[in-house]
Amino acid sequence: MQSLLEARGLTATYGATQVLHGIDFTVEQGRITALLGANGAGKTTTLRAICQMMVRTGGTLSFEGRSLAGLGTEDVVRLGVAHVPDGRGTFTALTVEENLRLGAYLRRDKAGVAQDMDRIYARFPRLRERRMQQAGTLSGGEQQMLAISRALMLRPKLLLLDEPSFGLAPLIVREIFSIMRRINAEDGVSILLVEQNATQALELADAVVLLETGRVAIAGRADDIRRDEALRRAYLGY
Repeated sequence: MQSLLEARGLTATYGATQVLHGIDFTVEQGRITALLGANGAGKTTTLRAICQMMVRTGGTLSFEGRSLAGLGTEDVVRLGVAHVPDGRGTFTALTVEENLRLGAYLRRDKAGVAQDMDRIYARFPRLRERRMQQAGTLSGGEQQMLAISRALMLRPKLLLLDEPSFGLAPLIVREIFSIMRRINAEDGVSILLVEQNATQALELADAVVLLETGRVAIAGRADDIRRDEALRRAYLGY
């Protein structure tokens, strides 16, 4: 399987505090990779480093074989990387439809944008029902659906998702994870998923990278890690 994103010896800091200590990982084309670990392990920092949203102090990142060194966040977005941050990041004062159109701000294909809007509404019927409603008045689950949909309006090659299940009811979590599986299978979008719900993540993902205090503790196939009870108990707590 062809590599889409590669990190080699990646280090990153917040101010004077080093968070990532030379991590290596790969996201393969067309696959879902879960980035797991305890709070403070460096998962969110990794996503932000990919998006050039913080200072990197060393190592390399490449996307489709192209180095991301020296690029700004918008440059990374133009390459086809969409980021759904923790907390969802919807524009609460704008309507659902305005949020979606904002997700397509880099695109100039009006017909394609309209088609993608229709696909989003078919996939998320609740967003169609609330398309003229302010995003801040949506439920938590609906806001997460909107955040994912807005990212998809970019037509990304890689979707970065940070804690999509956070604060949501189990039924809504199952629905969102099912939609993520469809996005990957039907649209061919690769996904790098940060998730505290390790059980759900292992069921969804093809590959897993497990971080421990800013270092890669384990990387491998999700099926292998799911079947290894001793490993799960040691690193994932179940």
